[in-house]
Amino acid sequence: MARSKTVSPFKAWMLAARPKTLPAALSPVVVGIALAYRNGAFRWLPSTAALLIALLLQVGVNIANDYFDHVKGIDQPDRKGPTRVTQSGLIPPERVRLGMIIVFALAGLIGVYLVILGGWFALLIGLTAILSALAYSGGPWPLASHGLGDLFVFIYFGLAGVCGTYYVQALDLPLWVIVAAVPVGLLITAILAVNNLRDIETDRRAGKNTLAVIFGQRGTVIYFVVLLVIAYIVPVLMWLLGPFTLAMLLPLLTFPLPIMLIRIISRYADNGPAMNKALAGTAQLALFFSVALSAGILF
Repeated sequence: MARSKTVSPFKAWMLAARPKTLPAALSPVVVGIALAYRNGAFRWLPSTAALLIALLLQVGVNIANDYFDHVKGIDQPDRKGPTRVTQSGLIPPERVRLGMIIVFALAGLIGVYLVILGGWFALLIGLTAILSALAYSGGPWPLASHGLGDLFVFIYFGLAGVCGTYYVQALDLPLWVIVAAVPVGLLITAILAVNNLRDIETDRRAGKNTLAVIFGQRGTVIYFVVLLVIAYIVPVLMWLLGPFTLAMLLPLLTFPLPIMLIRIISRYADNGPAMNKALAGTAQLALFFSVALSAGILF
């Protein structure tokens, strides 16, 4: 397909970067910073570097997914999601691939500073995060095509995001940091669940066996609900069992949003625009919940 004359190069790259998904990258860093501040370990430069890396990795994954899904023939003209720049011809495949390389290289360059601070642990997180981002939809055995994409997202955009942000500031890793990372990871995984539910039919035809394809439509809705329920239980447990005040229950104030999201995906799983709205709403939920959780940690 020829490049559309109505889409500028800047807008095309914004489509590839998918800025509406960036709250997913911000959420774990916000919580990691709050935990470091509570424990007197907050440092501006490491936290800023962690934030930039998280944003770059999210953009890198988005561009890589756009490129590899086109190369592997997964993206089809009838997909319900936002425009894919490679499949639609808005950006030539070789330029999309170059953009992906540049974004990951920038993340790695900033990561050198965090490796100097955090040593082997920061290096381990950084290297495996980039490799996993590439393996998510690329390589001979894509994680996303074998039902492992959700696990990757939970580990790297949840656990590693929160714990890594904390570690490069404090250089240790208390138990409650790991616990606080769990609901963040679950909510970010819920974003992927909505995305894969929307694409379930086109992914099935293309042989992309996401968990949504494996679980089916009804099973994926249940899976989404379970992710949210566990995420909302964790702050309650942190208040009851941990060294936190009643403010730890602040995330519960966001509860009306998941009710709305569950209603949408239960009724309109076959409606592309409605599911795109649910996808953006789930990303917002992850950010709002994380901000509220951070407030609970601080107060």
